[in-house]
Amino acid sequence: MKAMIFAAGLGTRLGHVTKKTPKALVEINGKTMIERTILKLKSHGVTNIIINLHHFPGQIKTFIRSKNNFGINIYYSLETGQLLETGGGLMNARWFFDDRAPFFIHNVDVLSDVDLGEMWRYHERNKPLATLFVQKRNSSRYFLFNDQLLLKGWTNINTGKTIHVDGPAATLNQLAFNGVHIIDPDIFDLINNTGAFSITPSYLELAGKHSIYGFRSDQAEYLDVGKPETLVKAEKLAISIDQKS
Repeated sequence: MKAMIFAAGLGTRLGHVTKKTPKALVEINGKTMIERTILKLKSHGVTNIIINLHHFPGQIKTFIRSKNNFGINIYYSLETGQLLETGGGLMNARWFFDDRAPFFIHNVDVLSDVDLGEMWRYHERNKPLATLFVQKRNSSRYFLFNDQLLLKGWTNINTGKTIHVDGPAATLNQLAFNGVHIIDPDIFDLINNTGAFSITPSYLELAGKHSIYGFRSDQAEYLDVGKPETLVKAEKLAISIDQKS
């Protein structure tokens, strides 16, 4: 099983913390975020991981090498010229997914105890183009799903902008995306964008003809470790997660 970790971000929201070190190497309860993500994926059967890099890439490579690649195969997708965002980063690494099998994508700054095994089984049952880990939680932006958890739109609460896949619907569920996906490699032949772009507009465009499901897990612990004030919360959450594992 393969996976991709998005770790190329500058981590600017963390302020001084990422001035001399990449966000991926910030420690939470004694483990770096990249280590936590790799070990979580490994524990659910992932044996080959590609990591996109941009900010202090050498530090991340050195750290992973010092851990003997955590006993699995790890590769890198360098974004040296510019950050390619989620869509561009994925397309830049498409060469890695040559076995035509579904794969995980996991943001490095996501701390969660979501059951990836259950998510994988859900994806296999539905066989969609993509499955997105979502929750009912407070956010400024939401994906919109019907009662069968098929993606039908997107909305930004702050700006009022809303996009509907099939036109306005009477009732749609507003669910926040948590930075973990499972994607079928068929998606590579369906996306025509190049350069730097977000995967969100592509999902919305593709949802008109292809099934994109939400994997709703409201009971899972989740935290976006993106700001200095979240680091204290992350420590507490990491301790809780580590005690369960």
